[in-house]
Amino acid sequence: MKTFLRIIGGLVVLGIVCLLAFIFVPVQRSAPAEELAANWEPEPGQGEYVMHASDCVACHTAEGGEPLAGGRAIASPMGTIWSTNITPDAETGIGEWSYDDFRAAMVDGIAKGGTHLYPAMPYENYRLMKEEDIRALYDYLMAEVEPVSNEVQETQLKFPFNLRFGIRAWNWLALTHDAGFNPVGASELQDRGQYLVEGPGHCAACHSPRTPFMSQDGVTADEDSFLTGGVIDGWNAPALRGEGSAPQAWSVGELADYLATGRNAHSAANGEMGLVVEHSLQYLTDEDNLAMAAFLKGMDGAKVETPETVADAGPIVTPDPEADDAGRETAEMLISADPEMPLGARLYTDNCIGCHFATGKGAPGIFPELQDNHLVTGSETKPLISVILNGAEVPGTAKRPMTLRMQGYADRMSDDEVAELATWLRKAWGNDAGAVSASDVAAVRGADATH
Repeated sequence: MKTFLRIIGGLVVLGIVCLLAFIFVPVQRSAPAEELAANWEPEPGQGEYVMHASDCVACHTAEGGEPLAGGRAIASPMGTIWSTNITPDAETGIGEWSYDDFRAAMVDGIAKGGTHLYPAMPYENYRLMKEEDIRALYDYLMAEVEPVSNEVQETQLKFPFNLRFGIRAWNWLALTHDAGFNPVGASELQDRGQYLVEGPGHCAACHSPRTPFMSQDGVTADEDSFLTGGVIDGWNAPALRGEGSAPQAWSVGELADYLATGRNAHSAANGEMGLVVEHSLQYLTDEDNLAMAAFLKGMDGAKVETPETVADAGPIVTPDPEADDAGRETAEMLISADPEMPLGARLYTDNCIGCHFATGKGAPGIFPELQDNHLVTGSETKPLISVILNGAEVPGTAKRPMTLRMQGYADRMSDDEVAELATWLRKAWGNDAGAVSASDVAAVRGADATH
């Protein structure tokens, strides 16, 4: 009863906050659009390139649907949000939108007619984009994308989240950065990478933590919490800075390779990151993926001045001898095939060792490492359980056209066995993460069956 009353009380307070926001908080709009030269025109292909860099396709295309015609279900803590049709269809898309309408959506989260967009649209990040890129994107969508008539399902969140005027208060708390890009000035290469990471790439939308108000805690590089890791629908978006992060442990070349292809000598992209590679990053130039990698590396102290030096930039941390010793011990135990091995190790030998090997190092560019793999050792166990149950797929890209698939073991292993294997993986080769229970596995298996 007390819990019920607390929930009701919280909803009442939130409703009052939304009402006060409607009365007292004005609609927040940024400065007017920057005046571009009267004869300004986007560079050939600029708008399409910005569309890819901004990852528009991944959210605005339903599974099996027409590109950019909307209808994709986006999970959020408040409920399911349905992405909009951004083709130039006059009835169901944005065909009647002016540039000012479009810019208001990108920069302030306000659609034509004054409707507040839910922040599943990452306008917190897009507001950092350059004016010419926003204009080029608008011109591309209006002139080069085929209009598609697609009436998207209306988003209907439960009270009080269905009261969109309450987003005024949220914007007042969240949009603390002026529109436009402010480079750190580390180097021309890193500044380009910073722009792509902060603005169109909206990396902080996943890889920064969230405040109690669910806004991004760290939107730009001058904030300490920027890219220090987040959780999206039960999946870890790992930290991209600090001790143990991939940019710290990998070379700039390895990181750029991962961005462009979803795979490198250490890891493979899964979940939402796989979609980012498939729909966005593979279409960027080598120079831009290198620039992003150089910027991410530079946040931890590596100095990369020119593209010519990027491929030679190595890790800024030295190998951990203790982790290497632990890795050797695990490998020797697996190779021994001792019948007294723990169940998790025996399950690994029966099902996994052929691809990931006794060392847990896998095959570079094909089978990812399991030692120090953030999917294996992350705070959220759902990703690892899901991969064991359902398998995984790394899509083919222009540079790596072969699609990689791992089979699932849902029909082969019980909940107890999956829990034993996952727990063992999180402790093997020097990994140091908590145990997985059979109930954890059952929850993921049940959710998959419902879905």
